[in-house]
Amino acid sequence: MENHSNKKALEDMTLEELWRLFPIVLTPHRKQWKKWAKEEINDLSVILSEYSPIINHIGSTAIPDIMSKPIIDILVEIAPDTDWQRIKAEMEAAGYICMSSSDTRMSFNKGYTPEGYAKKVFHIHFHAFGDNDEILFRDHLNNDPTASREYEALKTNLLIRYKNDRDGYTEAKSGFIKRIIGDARKKDDSREFEKENASVIR
Repeated sequence: MENHSNKKALEDMTLEELWRLFPIVLTPHRKQWKKWAKEEINDLSVILSEYSPIINHIGSTAIPDIMSKPIIDILVEIAPDTDWQRIKAEMEAAGYICMSSSDTRMSFNKGYTPEGYAKKVFHIHFHAFGDNDEILFRDHLNNDPTASREYEALKTNLLIRYKNDRDGYTEAKSGFIKRIIGDARKKDDSREFEKENASVIR
């Protein structure tokens, strides 16, 4: 029987050890991801109720029919003048692990253990209200099957090289993501222009 008491705590592991323990894995879309995201959003809404957050399921698990890392990303938008350090303490008290923290953004995870991934894994991203390009990206791919398949193909190809290098994997996707967000903004601007002109015509 394996002696788990000899396992290193996550905070004592090197980055290389963490990447080996938590490799990038892509799986077909799972219907339960939407349910798990909704449950997690409900939990976060209770924890953060006094901050009136806007909470959204983002990332590839929010895009049906494409391969994704089985990690549910959730975006929490809060007022920029909120006491971020207080929220950090409350999230940690609720069992989330803080991965990064600044004056305008924080990220937490849940579901990482010394034995590897838990059944449910979450990344929680805190941004100020309006800092939500991730929603533009999600909605654009949900409405453009060609772009979503292109994204899936990109991720599948990158997995071969970056399975144990999450930073490299994320960086290699950044050009595609920026392009899609740019396309989404152009479409939003075009729709707004059409609305304004339609009202003038009437």
